[in-house]
Amino acid sequence: MPLLGRRKATTDARHRELERPDYGWIWKPLLALLLLYLLVTLALGIWWSREPPQFDVELATAEQRQALDGDQSGLPGARGTVITATLKQVVDTLTDKPGGYLRNDIAPPGVWLDNMPNWELGVLRQSRDMSASVLRMAGGDDANLEEAERRLQVGSRDWLYPAAEQRFGQASEVLAAYLSELGGEGAEGLAPQGEPLAAWLLQVEARLADLTRRLSASIGERDASRQLGIDADERPETTPWYRVDDIFFEARGSGWALLHFLRGVERDYADLLQAAEARDEWHQLIAELEMTQRRIWSPVILNGSGFGLFANHSLVMANYTVRARDLAGSLASRLAEVEVAEVHAAEEQQAVEPLVDEVVEDDRAASEEATSDEIGDESDDDEEVDEAQEAGPEADEGESTQ
Repeated sequence: MPLLGRRKATTDARHRELERPDYGWIWKPLLALLLLYLLVTLALGIWWSREPPQFDVELATAEQRQALDGDQSGLPGARGTVITATLKQVVDTLTDKPGGYLRNDIAPPGVWLDNMPNWELGVLRQSRDMSASVLRMAGGDDANLEEAERRLQVGSRDWLYPAAEQRFGQASEVLAAYLSELGGEGAEGLAPQGEPLAAWLLQVEARLADLTRRLSASIGERDASRQLGIDADERPETTPWYRVDDIFFEARGSGWALLHFLRGVERDYADLLQAAEARDEWHQLIAELEMTQRRIWSPVILNGSGFGLFANHSLVMANYTVRARDLAGSLASRLAEVEVAEVHAAEEQQAVEPLVDEVVEDDRAASEEATSDEIGDESDDDEEVDEAQEAGPEADEGESTQ
């Protein structure tokens, strides 16, 4: 007992010593600072998890050309100007949005987040595909485009110097240099053939097919997978519940980037789309991807089933991605054989040589006008004869009277 009593007395003495004014100021402020830090990081995490809004590709192109040396905003740009400016704006969004680039963060609150880092992964993968496709469209021998593609291939989680966001900044600089080249006199721009554009659409189809397959792995219903065109044998392993939102936000980021790239391509290749009669299908593809960007009202990504109490966000997203995948494949096959130069030559020939039907119609109209003039002259002669015949008896009576 004396031993136990001595230990208890020592413990009580230590407690009394910590409660003295000399030591009471240590742990209370530290606890208050810890709570304040947690509140600040929580608020920053919520703010940084907000997705960036969509931007107007034409307005972004005008602003970037105005910021170039010499202010090229009022000068015509070669084919590919809008695509290059759009790619640069998308890459800048990765680093300029609230919180910056979060996928390689090693400190709170970025290290605690997973929705926005996976959204960034979807945007980055589409940007890599677009940069490689622009290089092929330009002929594959442009130094600035080669440098931009190499800079974007950096590891998405690299945080040591040079970090991933520094590589993205360097890619943006060389894209701005190529944009300046497109505004120069005699710039060739991107190729007017539909084959490289079709190759990019095939890449888009493959990306969307992979996203659809991974989204279906979290659905859990075989009937739903069959509706998405995925066989039971090809179905991947079931996605763990804690990774369902990761794949969902990666698909959402891919859709966000694809929307802007499709709008940029539509501006630069409007004549090719018109020649292939693919504008309606192109707009339908954009509409399907716009549905992937609808507002999410639920605070968490749900994985319900059927007509149950909870929704299945992965199933809804997969329905949009599978339709977009089919449209991308259809557009690729339609644009593969189209060339803008042939279309322009046909239009010029049609403008110089009018159609035979038009010539026949013009001759027919001229003959009808001549016939109507002759008929009018004959009718005038008939009217004069009639007036002479009516005035004839009166003139004869006047002469006989004299």
